[in-house]
Amino acid sequence: MPSTVLVSTRFFDPSAEALLRENGLTVRRTGLPDDVQDDALDQAQLDRLLEGVEGWIVGTAPVRGELIRAHPQLKVIARRGVGYNNVDIEAARELGVCVAIAPGGNDASVADHALGMMLGVAKRLKESHRALEGGRWSPVVGMELFEKTVGLVGFGRIAQAVAKRLRGFDARVLAYDPFPNRAAAEGLGVELVELPALLRQSDYVSLHLPLTRETRRIIDRDALAAMKPGSILINTSRGGLVDEEALKQALMEGRLYGAGLDVFEGEGDDDSLPAIRELIGLPNVMASAHAAGSSNEGLSRTNRIAAQTVIDVLRGVEPPAQCVVVKGAR
Repeated sequence: MPSTVLVSTRFFDPSAEALLRENGLTVRRTGLPDDVQDDALDQAQLDRLLEGVEGWIVGTAPVRGELIRAHPQLKVIARRGVGYNNVDIEAARELGVCVAIAPGGNDASVADHALGMMLGVAKRLKESHRALEGGRWSPVVGMELFEKTVGLVGFGRIAQAVAKRLRGFDARVLAYDPFPNRAAAEGLGVELVELPALLRQSDYVSLHLPLTRETRRIIDRDALAAMKPGSILINTSRGGLVDEEALKQALMEGRLYGAGLDVFEGEGDDDSLPAIRELIGLPNVMASAHAAGSSNEGLSRTNRIAAQTVIDVLRGVEPPAQCVVVKGAR
């Protein structure tokens, strides 16, 4: 009898589903429309959907320890993305369930988005659009990215992709990373510096760090005060990296030129919506709904990575090391 794979993540394209089926797997879907995240499913619904399932390609649904324990046949949980904070990693490790991510698939999409936000905020496109909607044809004067200094906080794959794109703008690129890739920095002409120097010198600061205890609110009130006056903050990484109330004050007081935000600390929490609305309502803020990695191409690549990881585990093949968060033993 073929193994069953539950696909609960949104935007799982037909070619990725076909890859699963071509490898002899039965695919089970949730029936949710693509505009609804799988975290809309309650634990009882997930419990029913997971009956007899050996592989699970999950989106943002909470994967709790009790849910994993209730399904001893489950062998692999694959996140379509690189974050896995919604998965109880310790329970998966204890129970021998492989947890996997899909690194690299949406790097280009996120890098494009970060650069697009730099340009959109700098050229004040939101304000220009609103002015034109109101019948005002006077130009809104912005600033350039050309020959500016861009600081990348974090220097992994996505930040390196941003650095490559910035070559076309003749930008000076600085990077801070607690574990710097010196060879990559040298190859891209990037200057590795400490965070205070980066904040002090950069016209644009773009965040590319994972969210950990050490990085939570790394851009706090003091960091914002240390940033170059009139600079721009871009966050396409994790909302918890920024003290959003302090950011709002810096923007309202004119200490920063603007901000481009794809992620928010309270995203998905209804109680946080009023504060988020206040922040994104500012004229010098451009925002998107955690959509940086959501290009057709990026989603297709990450879908295939997640699907192939599930196929490998269910065949007894070792998945690529960069995809494995918990090795698993089932």
